[in-house]
Amino acid sequence: MSTGSDGAEFLTSVKIDAQFEAFVRARSTALLRTAYLLTGDRGAAEDLLQTTLLRVARRWSTARTAPEAYARTVLVNLSHDRRRALFRRPREAPLPPDPDLMTGVDQNLDRVAERGAMVRALAALPIRQRQVLVLRYFEDLSVEETAQLLHCTTGTVKAHASRGLARLRDLLVGADDQPLQEVPNAH
Repeated sequence: MSTGSDGAEFLTSVKIDAQFEAFVRARSTALLRTAYLLTGDRGAAEDLLQTTLLRVARRWSTARTAPEAYARTVLVNLSHDRRRALFRRPREAPLPPDPDLMTGVDQNLDRVAERGAMVRALAALPIRQRQVLVLRYFEDLSVEETAQLLHCTTGTVKAHASRGLARLRDLLVGADDQPLQEVPNAH
């Protein structure tokens, strides 16, 4: 079995299990959304998911009993690694948003703007608060499942969730001095 840095050699030298292929088809979109919310960047999220799926494929005999939990753990650990690596690099200055693209008379454009505001607000949170909020409210995990995944206590999860929600609320209200409208059926 080869261990190429990009994993391509691995995939060409090993026959992929049909259960793994079914898992990837069924859950990769949801895992990509989680990766995007953890990173705040589409390209980084795609890279994170690809690496996650390669690692799950390599350990499929272990992961097959609970593949989503295994993949989610790998995803969170890789996001930690990515975050540490980002702190070692010089900071990049983001481009200012184009105000012409953010407003519009079409309601769908406003929803895109709201989604963008939410992603930017999540990205402004400390990593631990962001992870807790994504896992608790986007992935709909319990406090106990989130604590286990993040290797911390349930009290820590509750504290990060409380502080993260309060900060998120401040960031979203502060963006326009008006709170965003509540989305029906949102978690």
